[in-house]
Amino acid sequence: MKNNLKNAKKEKLSLGKKLLILLGLFILVLTSLPIVIILLIGLLPTLTIMITDPKNTPKIIIVGSFNLAGVFTYLISILNNYNIRDAFFVFSDIFNLIIMLGSAALGLIIYIELPNFVIWIYKATAQRRLTAIENRLEQLAQDWGQETINSIADNKKGKKEI
Repeated sequence: MKNNLKNAKKEKLSLGKKLLILLGLFILVLTSLPIVIILLIGLLPTLTIMITDPKNTPKIIIVGSFNLAGVFTYLISILNNYNIRDAFFVFSDIFNLIIMLGSAALGLIIYIELPNFVIWIYKATAQRRLTAIENRLEQLAQDWGQETINSIADNKKGKKEI
């Protein structure tokens, strides 16, 4: 089974298959040119990350999802008015570009800062637990006396040494 997969990966496309795929892509681009224009310009940040950092899939997924969310509104508006003039009209307004490219920037900020935020939450939770433990120890010291707690701690240390 593995040999078949390795052989399938090693097979190269013939010139005829390559030309057929190229012709199909050419026809697809010509028939859906307004959509291709919006996607090509709007998804530039995602395409840049795919080229510069192809092995970092979480980054591609997060930035690409946010970027696609920003482009999606304008993609729907192009589908309602399907012509090239409206596709270029979308990019004539700087606010539209800010939304498209800014959504990718928001995804990148979330990708970079989310681990720091989670670490901050864990530290705050640990600090709260530590404060609760210290308060409980103080309460036990008031109830039982500090000498009793110290003697129990000394007994446990003595048992560990043996």
